[in-house]
Amino acid sequence: MPLKWFRIFSLEVLNEPNFIKLLQVEGRKFCVVKVNQEFFAVQNRCPHAGADLTLGFCKEKKLICSYHRYEYDLETGRGAEGQGDYLTTYPVKVLEDGIYIGFKEKWTFFKKLFRL
Repeated sequence: MPLKWFRIFSLEVLNEPNFIKLLQVEGRKFCVVKVNQEFFAVQNRCPHAGADLTLGFCKEKKLICSYHRYEYDLETGRGAEGQGDYLTTYPVKVLEDGIYIGFKEKWTFFKKLFRL
């Protein structure tokens, strides 16, 4: 499915220390994590108890929820063994003019159906 890309940061963010931030694009809230010059984007709410994941912390590319210490792999979204849950992940890429996040393009099915 085609992705629509949105610029979320300028390249200046590369000089910032590691972070966890809440962002909103196209009405979607998501959590962006910077770890050692890598960027990850995941859903903002913990699937276990609905906690705001930006209040958590990061440990070795694992995002830890602040409520119950549930742990999620930032690359795959998988919860720790035995949790039985996962996070929705979004692709992130670094281009010449900034950091971008990709979302599945809305209405793709209808565009194909009606050849719009």
